[in-house]
Amino acid sequence: MRGGTAGRRLGALLLALAAESARAEVIQVRIENIDYAPVKIAAHVGDTIEWVNADIVAHTATASGGAFDVVLEPNVTKRVMLTTAGTVDYYCKFHPNMTGQIVVAK
Repeated sequence: MRGGTAGRRLGALLLALAAESARAEVIQVRIENIDYAPVKIAAHVGDTIEWVNADIVAHTATASGGAFDVVLEPNVTKRVMLTTAGTVDYYCKFHPNMTGQIVVAK
């Protein structure tokens, strides 16, 4: 019966890991008309932010605290996975009036 108990434990662990990874989302932020949309995002650790630059000029998504600095040429898409809970304010280095915020929960 020991093999059965170990198998059940392993199965439970794999199920828990699968449930955690299934919860992770990709949240898209579209950059258009020199603005982020949406401006405010609620996310969880493990989620991925996907920036899509639909403008004809380059932009960045630069975290004020240094968590990320993504350069987006026109018609480019880039992703960042969120690894830490907290509030992340970000902006465009080229257009400082462009700002956004991500609130990351555990």
